[in-house]
Amino acid sequence: MATTHTHSSARLMMAPSVLLLLAWMIIPLSMTIYFSFLRYNLLMPGMEEFAGVMNYTFFLSDPAFFAALTNTLLLVGGVLLITVVGGIAFALLLDQPMFGQGIVRILVIAPFFIMPTVSALVWKNMLMNPVNGLFAWIAKLFGLQPIDWLANYPLLSIILIVAWQWLPFATLILLTALQSLDEEQKEAAEMDGAGAISKLLYIILPHMARAITVVILIETIFLLSVFAEILVTTNGGPGYQSTNITYLVYAQALLQFDIGGASAGGIVAVVLANIVAFFLIRLIGKNLES
Repeated sequence: MATTHTHSSARLMMAPSVLLLLAWMIIPLSMTIYFSFLRYNLLMPGMEEFAGVMNYTFFLSDPAFFAALTNTLLLVGGVLLITVVGGIAFALLLDQPMFGQGIVRILVIAPFFIMPTVSALVWKNMLMNPVNGLFAWIAKLFGLQPIDWLANYPLLSIILIVAWQWLPFATLILLTALQSLDEEQKEAAEMDGAGAISKLLYIILPHMARAITVVILIETIFLLSVFAEILVTTNGGPGYQSTNITYLVYAQALLQFDIGGASAGGIVAVVLANIVAFFLIRLIGKNLES
């Protein structure tokens, strides 16, 4: 009886927070769904009318949508590849005893605390600028022609900028997993004649598998909504070469003033993100059970 009373009291105390969270999520989502069925343009206030699924049909049949979807997948995949491989490499490096190890770890993790807008501005003006940027200076140093990265390789440039931001996160998670590895296992493998590659493939990577899965899950959820880096550097261009779904929805709403079409795009983006999250959660669940 006392246990039931305790559970009831706990639910009662949690209820306000749960209701506030539901309102925080459901009200904006409900409004977005409502607007997605309207022909609603900000330049024509008071002229809203019901449009059915027209906004969804237009958004899903727009060639820009398929370009944005492809760019989104390439962006997520490229950043994950760089951060997971780079994170494993940095974790292995930082796990070695070295002078000033604490300072080195702080410096490696520091980029994760820089705001995306500031990070994108630094890369755009100080590193990738074809006239005064660091990459241009290095190219001239070797007698090469500087590259205008944001004009010639816009999506690759965005991938590099975002990967630089998320690499410290992957490194931190993977380093924590690596430090939980029992040293006796590595010593036993060395006594059996295992080399560095064998230890990496058969001991270290299997031990880090769960941490790698967590990194992929968390990063994917956030990478599907990359926006600031694109807005600051390329504005989705040239053409649609660096436009992802998030930026396409923004352009539809605040550049073309089409709230109905943008709302439909937002719902499509939410559905796609939930599909990806569903499979990733199943993947991480199986990984944790094994």
